[in-house]
Parts: sequence; structure tokens; C-alpha cells
Amino acid sequence: MERPADLRIEDLAHPKFDPAVREMMDQVVAASAPVVLTTDALLQAASEQTGLDDFGDDRFRGPLGAILDSVEKDGHLSPFGRISFFTLLLQLAKNRLQIQDLLRRHPEIHEVEIKAPIIIAGLQRTGTTHLHNVLSADPNIRYLPYWESLEPVGEVAAQAEEGLPDPRMALCETALAFQEQVMPHFKRMHEMTVDHAHEEIQLLAIDFSTMLLESIVTLPAYRDFYLGHDQRPHYEYMKTCLKVLTWLRGGTRWVLKSPQHIEQLPAVLATFPDATVVFTHRDPVSVIASTATMLAYSARVHQNPVDAARLGEYWVDRTVRMLRACVRDRNLVPKERSMDVLFHEYMKDDMAVVDQIYALAGQPLGNASRQAMAAYRGAHPRGRFGRVSYKLADFDLRAQDVRAQTQFYVDHFGLELEETAL
Repeated sequence: MERPADLRIEDLAHPKFDPAVREMMDQVVAASAPVVLTTDALLQAASEQTGLDDFGDDRFRGPLGAILDSVEKDGHLSPFGRISFFTLLLQLAKNRLQIQDLLRRHPEIHEVEIKAPIIIAGLQRTGTTHLHNVLSADPNIRYLPYWESLEPVGEVAAQAEEGLPDPRMALCETALAFQEQVMPHFKRMHEMTVDHAHEEIQLLAIDFSTMLLESIVTLPAYRDFYLGHDQRPHYEYMKTCLKVLTWLRGGTRWVLKSPQHIEQLPAVLATFPDATVVFTHRDPVSVIASTATMLAYSARVHQNPVDAARLGEYWVDRTVRMLRACVRDRNLVPKERSMDVLFHEYMKDDMAVVDQIYALAGQPLGNASRQAMAAYRGAHPRGRFGRVSYKLADFDLRAQDVRAQTQFYVDHFGLELEETAL
């Protein structure tokens, strides 16, 4: 297929919107009441909109309070960003209420078993999304589609008539259409569709302890709170969400994926002691340049201007922390249930890697599964929307400095160096 030419995004720091989009965003701000980013305001709104008031274990209030404090201190949100961020947290609080209500009415959900998941653990931009979606194409694998991640239970789910699409899909489609208007180049970096396999980090967010919110705005104070607390209780909550989803829509073996897992391996293994863990690795210089570009571009929804230099510095530090944790804890996962995938090898032959994963996990890979994977790969060739050119200089970063801080990881895993971001 003929792919669009590579694109360089020139307005990362000072976003420029289509006039119609700018007008729409201004109208939303003008029509909305001032947003109060407090725990009480958020939880009250969630209760009023759902008619529920049981949030379950109050443990979530600590992380939620840390998020809100850090947003006010560090977030530098635009007026539209405050509305958008409040809306995100409100939906998470509503999800929590609805999950708790379902668990109260159906305590048998707690007896559902989540057996031997396949977990992809690697930094963003290391091939994890493509690998996740290829595995998710297998009809014998249970994955978390994007629409389901946004509203795991959802009051609209009860309104679906038998045989008709779940109304949550239409709501998700509307949200993605808005994203396309505001960020038309985002799909070049990370394609998102209603059914694409999404990270369970969205479920961790319902317990308000997750790296997801750091990817929206840089939150140093919240980062320190998060890293200073044991994440095992929050992973247990995420596992409960997986039980809920299994009970609602079925499924046998789950495939999970998130960059967060590489710095939370003790929590991962405590929660899923029988998991098969697939580690993906790539030259961190390219990873950081690509990640910073994608996050700076998406930050325009919440900030204007975007402090690109601050964002770049934050994600160098954040990435180094994650890589050190990965090197430190990698061997906690037994060899018979883990493998390392180098980016250049995956790019050379992705199905050979899939074969290795299935053999390691003891998961059958029959003709129907192979055909489904081939259909996905055929419909989603890499770069089909064109690529984004990224440079560390856009974030006042020098390749030699980033290389020096991450060389320990390159050496540990024997990675090939890339020059594309230099």
C-alpha cells in the first residue's frame, strides 16, 4: 500500500487547532460551571449521576487526593483541560461505584479465577501495542477492548437489547471522533479504535493508583506518592475488575499489557503468580524521543502552551527509573515463564516471536488462530497512516546525555542502537 509521507509536528509547544475545533472547545468552557478539583466534589458528582454511594474500600482516597493535589500544583491545566481531566476522573469514580454495586449483588464474581495470563511488559514504543493486538486477534484469547476499558460495567450496558451492539461502543466511537478532530496526527503514532486491545492500566485507574495519569500531564508530586506506596493492593483491585469482566462477557486466558509492569514486577507476580511474562526491549533513546513526542502532542487537550522541555526532562527521569527497576527485578520471573523480545528481532519476524510466546505459555496456536492473526496484520500494516518524525532536540534534550543515562539497560539486554532520534 502507498503510505502517506512522514510528518514533523511543528506545534508541540504551542498547539494550533482547526478554527472549528477551537470554537467547539471554547463553547464547552463557556457552557460549563467552574470545575472544582476536590475529592468531595468528584465523589458527590459520581454518586448523583449513578444513584450509588458505595465506593468500596476507602483506600482509594489516598491516591485520589494525591492526584488532585498534584494536578493543582503541577498540572498547569487549561480551562478546557480542567473540564476534560475532571470528566476523566468522574468516569473512573462512576466505574468504581458500578463495579462495587455489581459485586454486592453478585458476590460469586469473587470466585472467578484468572488463570495464567500472558503479560506483555515493556516500555511504550517498543512494539507492545502491535504485539498485544496480534495476540488479541486470537479468538481463544480474552483481551480488554478499548470500549470496555472506558466503562467496564456502565449503566448503558443494561439498556442494550439482545442481539444489538452494546451502546458503550457508540459512545466510544464518539469519543474517538472527537480525538480525531483535536489530534488528527495521533493515529500515526498510536492507532486507537473501538475494539483495539487496550491496557489494563485503565482498570488500575479505577483504584486511582496508576501511571495512566502521568501520561496525560506531568505530575511529579503524584509520581512520588505512587512510587512510595506498595502497589499490590491496587493490582489486586485490577484483578477483581478482570473477574468482573470475565463474569460479564466470558473469556478464558487473558492477555495483558502495560509499560507500568516493568517497574512493578513484585506486584505483578504477587497478583498473577502463574503468569507468562514477555519483556520487550528497544533502544531507550528512540523510545524517549518517540514517547515525548506522542505525549506532548496529546497534552494539547489539557495544556496550552505545552512545556515541552519540562515534559522531556520528566520522561527521561521516569524512563530511567522504570529501566532500573526492570534490570533489578527481571530475574524474579522464572525462566520457564518469561522471555525477552528485542525490538529489531520482532520487527524482522513478528510471527516467529508469537510462536515462541505461545510455546512458552503452553497456549495452542491452531489454524483458526493463525488466520485471525494474519487478518489483523494484513489490515493493520505498520505505518499505514504515515509516520511522525521525532527529535530529542524538540525537548531540549541531547542524545549523548540520554544515552549516558540509559547505557546500563542497553548493555544489560544487548540492544541494537538506533539513530533515528539523533
